[in-house]
Amino acid sequence: MKVALGVEYFGKNYHGWQIQKSGLRTVQSVVETALSKVANHPVRVFCSGRTDSGVHAVEQVIHFETETKRTNRAWLFGGNVNLPSDVNFKWAKVVTEDFHARFGAFARLYEYKIHHHPVRSSLKADYFLWEPRPLNVEHMKEAAALLLGEHDFSCFRGSLCQAKSPIKTVEHIQIETFEDELIFSIKANAFLHHMVRNIVGTLLKIGRGEKSVEWMSSVLASKDRKKAGPTAEPQGLYFIKAFYKEI
Repeated sequence: MKVALGVEYFGKNYHGWQIQKSGLRTVQSVVETALSKVANHPVRVFCSGRTDSGVHAVEQVIHFETETKRTNRAWLFGGNVNLPSDVNFKWAKVVTEDFHARFGAFARLYEYKIHHHPVRSSLKADYFLWEPRPLNVEHMKEAAALLLGEHDFSCFRGSLCQAKSPIKTVEHIQIETFEDELIFSIKANAFLHHMVRNIVGTLLKIGRGEKSVEWMSSVLASKDRKKAGPTAEPQGLYFIKAFYKEI
């Protein structure tokens, strides 16, 4: 039997999603421990998209295989009983044998949250990037629109990226303002390591007036990571959801 679950987590206290040989605390490690207790055997899960240290998730999707028969409710509530408070399952569902959390996803959606205010916020510090300087949001929107469609995104590719190809298709980019917050959302068929955070770091340079809107096109054409802006901090990044035909 193959079971899929939606996972929500606050990433501050974890060294990313993926289990590490060093034994550092990761989201995958606590999720597998919880599910193994419900299944009464060791469980190995596969996710829709790995996240870095400090990054959050609204609905990470995972799957695992088991011969243990449990109801969806048992996987959900039994799993949550064994999870720490900063990680929880939102739903559980038995899926078909050909379902795969990573390879079955045809798109993924991320958000990046910025607290745009001259004064820092203690309550938002773990959930937003703080940007105290003035920003030209319209210029940021114009530059972001240049990334729509299929491109070689090597200029936004992290050095540890394991993707076979830097060519990805961005379907949707939007920047919305809510009082003192900027919410950046991007949907693509797949993402490179640090791609969203590197895009945000580049857009911020344009928003501050350090670079022109047209600079974004030259950065993209360069295919050179050194030409783009710095990597934005992790706490503002959220994995929102993955899209599937089955679930």
